[in-house]
Amino acid sequence: MSSRPRTAWPVVAVFTAGYLASYLLPTIVGRLSAHLGLTAAQAGLVGSALLLSSASAGFTLAGRVERYGSRTPARIGLVLAALGYGSAALAGSVPLVVLSVVVGGFGSGAATAVAAAGIAAQRDPHRTSSLGLLTVSATAGALYLTIPHLGGGHRLPFAAVALVALLVWPATARLNGPTAPEESASPLTGRLPHRRSGLVLAGGMLVWSMAQNALWGVSSRIGITQAGLTEVTVGAVFAAALGAGLLGVMGAGVLGARVGRAVPIGLGTVIISGSIVLSSSARDLTSFATGEILWNTVYPVVLSYLIGLAASLDVRGRWAVLAGSASSVGVACGPLLGSVLSEEAGYPAMGLILGAATLLVAAPVTAVALHTGGRPLVPGSVRRRGGAPAALLAATTGSLSGAVPKLGSPEQPVTELRVRRRRLVRSAIRTAGPDGGPGQSNAYASTSDR
Repeated sequence: MSSRPRTAWPVVAVFTAGYLASYLLPTIVGRLSAHLGLTAAQAGLVGSALLLSSASAGFTLAGRVERYGSRTPARIGLVLAALGYGSAALAGSVPLVVLSVVVGGFGSGAATAVAAAGIAAQRDPHRTSSLGLLTVSATAGALYLTIPHLGGGHRLPFAAVALVALLVWPATARLNGPTAPEESASPLTGRLPHRRSGLVLAGGMLVWSMAQNALWGVSSRIGITQAGLTEVTVGAVFAAALGAGLLGVMGAGVLGARVGRAVPIGLGTVIISGSIVLSSSARDLTSFATGEILWNTVYPVVLSYLIGLAASLDVRGRWAVLAGSASSVGVACGPLLGSVLSEEAGYPAMGLILGAATLLVAAPVTAVALHTGGRPLVPGSVRRRGGAPAALLAATTGSLSGAVPKLGSPEQPVTELRVRRRRLVRSAIRTAGPDGGPGQSNAYASTSDR
């Protein structure tokens, strides 16, 4: 972004509107299957179409949010989300529902892309992403507690997402406008930094998100058909799981960067893998609730660190948008993959496959966090000119106020600067003396050596 938003809450609001549809995916897919006569695979395909449309919007806007400003794309995205999901709620035929879902998904993707660029522009991207996940988890949890008691078939989830998009609209007034022409020629316009790390992170987030949402898309059917629970009970479990996710996100916000990003991402992914296996093999309320709650507690924590890691790779938010869009592609493929695997191999085997895939991406993504996240700055770790004694002297004498980083802060990267060597050329420049005669000579003239 060209300038930092005055406050983070408009970005958080747009983030909530953009992410809400994917959080409500289980109930959307389940109700499409139950009330429109679709098979499980067909309902999953509709959910995949929604999320693929969302991902396409992210790829379209990647690197362009700064040029257009965040306000206009956010407003267009919210309008498309409200119209698309609102039309899906009113439509009674499958073709109209699918068309409306694609339009609404594109709007959600545009809002998410604006929010990702806004998160990258914040002074503390991880804190802002944690706050966004906290808000969307709370909103989705409240809807999971409410929707099962109101009926309404497939209409109610779509109407809820459309309503949230309309409610978020006033917040766009506080987003940034287009970049002025003189600002657009900034030195930040250039090739993407950290290309290799960014590509590895984007690919890892694609597979990671696909595994998560393959289970999330069929979780409702696991609870109802395999564990023998009612829709109301499954909705209560999801609400409790999202409530636990709120606690996890708050914990991640408090923890911040004290232990870096690699430990939460690596350890959290291992826990998620085990939770996927437990939830997919559940045959009663206890095992189903345990797997879902543990999974949803850790999932948003890891996601917040992944979003923060992507945002840290480029201050303009390009990697945040690209990695988020790659994640949306994985999210889009998730429901279809989960439906196909569950029908062909059964829920327990599906869980083993998804758990193994989650473990496979833990190593490269954690390596990116180690490579680009920096090391915690602790006493004795200063290796710049002057070293630890200089840092200690500055801290104790107060002579360099604000120049010494706090303990535990990430070490700042070193930027190499080209310095022009200058040489002195001795020249015989004669000046006139007081009487008009020859004056002093051997003056020095300075020339630059490029």
